[in-house]
Amino acid sequence: MVIDLRSDTVTRPTPAMQEAMWSAPVGDDVFGDDPSVLALEEKAAQLFGTEAALFCASGTMTNQLAIRVHTQPGSDVICDKLSHIYLYEGGGIMLNSLSSVKLLDGDRGRLTAEQIAEAISPENDIHSTLTRLVSLENTMNKGGGCYYDFDELLDIRALCTERNIPLHLDGARLFNALAETGETPAQHGQLFDSLSICLSKGLGCPVGSLLLGTTDFIAKARRFRKSMGGGWRQAGFLAAAGSYALDHHVFRLKEDHQRAKTIGSILREIPEIEYIYPIDTNIVIFQLPVDQLATSYVRKLDMLRIKAVPFGKHLVRMVTHLDFTDDHLTELQARLRKV
Repeated sequence: MVIDLRSDTVTRPTPAMQEAMWSAPVGDDVFGDDPSVLALEEKAAQLFGTEAALFCASGTMTNQLAIRVHTQPGSDVICDKLSHIYLYEGGGIMLNSLSSVKLLDGDRGRLTAEQIAEAISPENDIHSTLTRLVSLENTMNKGGGCYYDFDELLDIRALCTERNIPLHLDGARLFNALAETGETPAQHGQLFDSLSICLSKGLGCPVGSLLLGTTDFIAKARRFRKSMGGGWRQAGFLAAAGSYALDHHVFRLKEDHQRAKTIGSILREIPEIEYIYPIDTNIVIFQLPVDQLATSYVRKLDMLRIKAVPFGKHLVRMVTHLDFTDDHLTELQARLRKV
């Protein structure tokens, strides 16, 4: 048995999800007539209380489309220095949108309204870029799956409204945050000008993300999606998996969170692990001593058929998911004792 904790993207569709996929009615999404894609987009828009949604291949694509629509060449995007849009999207902000970034140092990746206010470029300074977007990430991947306090989000929304700056959410794992806070998708849909929601992480789909916003915003994003090569044909087979996940896989996310906390308890018994990030959702990050490289430690784990990823020079990440069961958890504990 291989215990794969590299990411929550490693899952396989459940038999019920597969059945929903193969029985899905399909058309051609480029022509706008795939009924399963349209049904997913409508379901998501209604869930978040937005006017429209766009089904895309990845969260990177939905994030980059949002940045492309909101910004102009020579403008800047305010985000945390640990943000996925900055670290893990191939330089897309520069490549796709010809925009710069203002990197802030938040609390495990979470920004405050005060930090953002201080970073906004003055409109009358011809020497600086113009701030045209604020982007938040919830939950925060590099922050160990931490999530925002809703009151802070309200303050950031008020600031962006006052300064007339769009607010984007990289909500790849937003449902994990909502499982803990009890807030609704619609509450978050009202706060952001655009939202990126991943279906292939905690929700267990084989592929796909959703971009949400106004009808006009989504129309512009659809045009840029086509120019990026993101138009697809019988995408309804994949969209049906997304609809199934929204109906059946959201409620169980707290199971992943509880197993992540149990992994944390197991790791605390290993003397060479110096520090474990607070475990808020399904991401476990732990720190090794300065003489122990994460790459070497991950190789040791791999020899025990445990898959994890280096997450810094001395940091290792594990992520629980739909395919990680209590049996895997018991076996993981036994194997970690051999490291």
